Amino acid sequence: MTVFESIWLIIKELYAEALQWLRKPKNRVEKSWMIFIALLLFFRLYLWSVEYNFLNLYGDIPTIDKIQNPKIDKPSELYTSDGVLIGRYYRENRNPVTYKEIPKVMVDALVATEDIRFYDHAGIDLKSLFAAVWDAITDNPRGASTITQQLAKNLYKTRRQKSQGLLSKVPGVKMLVTKTKEWMTAINIERTYTKEEIITLYLNTVDFGSNAYGIKTAAQTFFNTTTEHLTTEQAALLVGLLKAPTTYSPVLNPKNSLRRRNTVFSQMQRYGYLTAQQVKDLSQKPIELDYKVEQHTDGPNNYFRSYINSYLENWCTDNDLDLYTDGLKVYCTIDSRMQKYGEDAVKGQVKIMQNLFDSHWSGRKPWTSNAGVEAPNFIENNAKRTALYKYLIKKYKNTPDSVWIVMNTPKKMKVFSWQGEKEMTMSPMDSIRYYKRFLHAGMMTMDPFTGYIKAWVGGIDFEHFQYDHVKQSKRQPGSTFKPFVYLTAIDKGWAPCDKIQDIRKTFNYIEDGEPKSWTPSNATGTFTGRDMTLRHALGRSINSVTAQLTEKVTPDAVAEYAHRVGIKSYVKPVPSIGLGSGEVTIMEMTAAYSTFVNEGIYTEPLLIMRIEDSKGNIIHQFTPERKRVLSQETAWLMIHMLKGGIEEPGGTVQNLWSFDLFRGNELAGKTGTSQDQADGWFMGLSKDLVTGVWMGGDDPVIHWRSLSMGEGSKTALPVYGRYMEKVYSDKSLGITMGYFPKPKVPITKDYHCVTILPKRPTVSLDSLRIDGGDEGGEDEIQSLDSL
Repeated sequence: MTVFESIWLIIKELYAEALQWLRKPKNRVEKSWMIFIALLLFFRLYLWSVEYNFLNLYGDIPTIDKIQNPKIDKPSELYTSDGVLIGRYYRENRNPVTYKEIPKVMVDALVATEDIRFYDHAGIDLKSLFAAVWDAITDNPRGASTITQQLAKNLYKTRRQKSQGLLSKVPGVKMLVTKTKEWMTAINIERTYTKEEIITLYLNTVDFGSNAYGIKTAAQTFFNTTTEHLTTEQAALLVGLLKAPTTYSPVLNPKNSLRRRNTVFSQMQRYGYLTAQQVKDLSQKPIELDYKVEQHTDGPNNYFRSYINSYLENWCTDNDLDLYTDGLKVYCTIDSRMQKYGEDAVKGQVKIMQNLFDSHWSGRKPWTSNAGVEAPNFIENNAKRTALYKYLIKKYKNTPDSVWIVMNTPKKMKVFSWQGEKEMTMSPMDSIRYYKRFLHAGMMTMDPFTGYIKAWVGGIDFEHFQYDHVKQSKRQPGSTFKPFVYLTAIDKGWAPCDKIQDIRKTFNYIEDGEPKSWTPSNATGTFTGRDMTLRHALGRSINSVTAQLTEKVTPDAVAEYAHRVGIKSYVKPVPSIGLGSGEVTIMEMTAAYSTFVNEGIYTEPLLIMRIEDSKGNIIHQFTPERKRVLSQETAWLMIHMLKGGIEEPGGTVQNLWSFDLFRGNELAGKTGTSQDQADGWFMGLSKDLVTGVWMGGDDPVIHWRSLSMGEGSKTALPVYGRYMEKVYSDKSLGITMGYFPKPKVPITKDYHCVTILPKRPTVSLDSLRIDGGDEGGEDEIQSLDSL
């Protein structure tokens, strides 16, 4: 016989005996006692069935363990690596306080208004309860919940859907069951906590409206003050909000709020907390707010936070954590000081270049080719990608002409400008034309040894341009891709001092089954005919030498080595691969160049260091993927090659000399410019950091008309120069000037080669001029179909 069958047998026997007893004749007293006992038994049975959720009729009730160890939803916080709080995540914005931080006037106002017998009852105020029942009978309903009962509701969520049982679907029964559970929970709370602890728990959990949960957040939201500095009138206003946060909101309904606040004063006078004169004086004071609502992801909006937010939500889901309630402390790798220097450098340089760009294209459209042909339907195609256009297409599906009427109808709107947001009257189509003229930029700095991303500037203004140019945007890298050609060659046996002749050459190849040919030019439009060392050719960014070297090591090998050191995007293995004809992100390029500084070890860029729980215990320590992909010798030789941009005669990185960066310091780098000067790049390397910078238009058809204005050394390189000046001048960062480390392994290849240029020719054309020589011919990156 099972346990259930045994219990059922006992119940049947008791039921039979009860029936036999009930059939016996009884006098009035016996019947009265019988009814009384039956009611007591029924009540006890009801309480027992509620407590144990018999047959899931009533829903869950907080256990003693949960009451003793309540979980108060706490916001998670995001910190930079240098300990600066930059963001919070929450559904209920609260920050718990201790009883000592709560001013007495707040407690007095609360007790006088919500539960005057709080210190006398044990969770249920029977006097108020019976009074509330009588008032309900006489059609004058009022509340009778004690502070402890309200705490049960707020802290243990007794009314949430998950706490409801089958009887919650029966009209009139749901509230009885809910109230019963709150009474039982309130009694257990009173048995577990002192009155002071109950007050503290209550004020830490109650909803004051305006996304402010708990007294500390409410004080900050409504008055921009701390809990302990709340005045009598401020405390009374907050207590008044508890009855109905929206109805008595000082923001939404100031008259109601004032009236309710003064009612709280009257209650405090009634029970001896305030004198009549005090109430008179206080009631005449107007409501004074310093109001600011925090959002559920409070903190500065920027590009790296957008990425972190998405990552953390997924990570917490996978690890059975709640980002918005578990009070996690997340430490990212960003350094707040370096981030600011990066943002300032980007904005400062883009402002300068924007003025030049506007003058450069004055009266013309920057999406016009050098041949004077405007990109066909450029604005219309961009308009079709907007949310407004997609909405109008659905709204006017039977009258498509109406869509363009709306799109061309002027209206007032606020738009971005470098002088601050301004209001203008323009049509949606005009706003697209307006915004497409802006230059954009992205920058990322990485510690090549730890993988820590120290600065991430995804654009010029996150509020108006949320597309991230660090991780999302893929653009042609121009000559910044050339080092992967030289890397391939060096790892396959070539040496920095090996030479290739600077001559015009046509390359014939097969692409997608079709025969093609390609004849690259140098930026000067001429060829010296000289034999150039690989280091000099890379330093001068000579296209002809790079193209010949690509042919010798094969485009497939260049693509393989680029992927090996960190390029994840697909790059087509064609002869122009070394001139940057593919598309990559700043993050990929920065990680790849970091492999050179890190002695041939690739380190995955890392944005989050660790996550701690609310008590400071480390839940997870993030470590980047690290693997050796190059020999130490090859990596060291690549640094030596990249220093050529500064050290070689006519090197493309020599614009860095205009910045205060060379007092006992070594830097290496590479500039890059894509087809028609649409993209300007710079990759900068020091002994401690690697930084990638890009600048260009929102679309590749937006470009500069001349290489001398749009090359990477003029657009992107100054961002790096400005940025590193600030980094080196901030001694608190601990990043010092210095030289790249000497090789730790024997260098077997010849790298001691000095470039001596021939005397300048007397003819008017100087074939070695470098006014446009930054890229040595990246303006020749073209669609292979046109060559």
